[in-house]
Amino acid sequence: MEPAYLIQKLWNYCNILRDDGLSYGDYLEQLTFLLFLKMADEQSRPPFNKKSPIPQKYSWPELLKRDGDELEIHYRHTLEELGKEPGLIGVIFRKAQNKIQDPAKLRRLIADLIDKEEWSSLDTDVKGDAYEGLLQKNAEDVKGGAGQYFTPRPLIRAIVDVMHPQPNETICDPACGTGGFLLIAHEFIRNHNKLDKKQLTFLNTEQLRGVELVDSVARLCCMNLVLHGIGSDATHVPVMVKDALAGKHGEYEMVLTNPPFGKKSSVTIVNEAGDEEKQSLVVHRDDFWASTSNKQLNFLQHVFTILKQHGRAAIVVPDNVLFEGGAGESVRRELLKQADVHTLLRLPTGIFYAQGVKANVLFFDRKPAAEKPWTTKLWIYDLRTNKHFTLKENTLKRSDLDDFVNCWFGCSSAPVERSGRLSQRGGYSGNRHERKESERFKSFTYEELTKRDKLNLDIFWLKDESLEDSANLPDPDVIAAEIVEDLEAALSQFATIAADLKK
Repeated sequence: MEPAYLIQKLWNYCNILRDDGLSYGDYLEQLTFLLFLKMADEQSRPPFNKKSPIPQKYSWPELLKRDGDELEIHYRHTLEELGKEPGLIGVIFRKAQNKIQDPAKLRRLIADLIDKEEWSSLDTDVKGDAYEGLLQKNAEDVKGGAGQYFTPRPLIRAIVDVMHPQPNETICDPACGTGGFLLIAHEFIRNHNKLDKKQLTFLNTEQLRGVELVDSVARLCCMNLVLHGIGSDATHVPVMVKDALAGKHGEYEMVLTNPPFGKKSSVTIVNEAGDEEKQSLVVHRDDFWASTSNKQLNFLQHVFTILKQHGRAAIVVPDNVLFEGGAGESVRRELLKQADVHTLLRLPTGIFYAQGVKANVLFFDRKPAAEKPWTTKLWIYDLRTNKHFTLKENTLKRSDLDDFVNCWFGCSSAPVERSGRLSQRGGYSGNRHERKESERFKSFTYEELTKRDKLNLDIFWLKDESLEDSANLPDPDVIAAEIVEDLEAALSQFATIAADLKK
């Protein structure tokens, strides 16, 4: 069965439920609960014969034999009780609620849509890709705001291709959203290595770790990983539900992450007397270089702390991380000293579902303490100037990042297949130390960087053609989308300043 057919089948039913006021996100949550129960039941039968982690009275057959109000009441109790279970079940059902008010529609979803398929026998690529497709559709729902948890998959593929994760490297995403980085790292390791049984078990149970603050997003991530064969054993939970910035949650050989773009710097607390007071969201940690309320600067520092010595990181950061003074300058200065900050990818606008953000990918390796700074040369690839993408008509494709990948490895010929997968095991003929400058790829020495005001890494050198020649202007819808992005980015910055002035 094709994932597209499955996505369409599941999505068509969502349109019926939307008439009852259900959002895409609500529907996806209910699908997740029911899919998990159905698959647990399938796994307990031949040929799998596994012990079901679901208590018998809350199992799939118990749901299937009920109808009407009795079904609605039983489903509500099922969600409530499973949320108290330990391990993977607890993560998926924590604070779960039934959002489908009409028992007839709930019955149809259970009996006609979910029960008719044998999900466990479907290839993991089929059911996994179908679920990924639903997550993407949910991200596209601008009103729902789910886009902030969904990183464009072509971008993730390019990042994973250049990071080249190895079979025994532990990998973490401390802001994992719906799990894109973890999934594509898993796929890369599986496709580019002949794994023995021990390595495969390690890959599916312990190699990948995610942290997610929001319960509803963590359950979608867990389900996405389970459908792809990761952490399906109830004792191995691939996602921790917690605030990653609260402290270290382990040390890893690799970190791949796109932290949330929000800039909230204070929260309003109402005290016992009913008075409102502003409480700053500045993060104070002994292992941080600077205390700041800028969430992205805090995530950058956090990523450094959870890397093992010689560990490697790729983190998506907004432009303000590159140029902000004060804490921003302190963090950049220390990072360039204590890590080898070797590559910066300037991303185009119009690729993220969370609009109003100009972003970059910063790549660095953590190093042991030393007298001299570890960064000797920062290579910057400009994929922004004169590049125009939109979320619908001209979407970012993996092939748009081929040149960046080739430049990374110092390759002149394209080693990347159209699918975005590496063309051979081990993959590339070049390596990072053979890089050559090109129109979009330039290097800057540590000395050049430190001479810049506030150690500003917001560096451009290409001429913007649209400013030079009106004949080169992109389509009006692209211009309009870019104006919206610029205005939203500016409004976001002004809102932060206004919030800080109120303190």
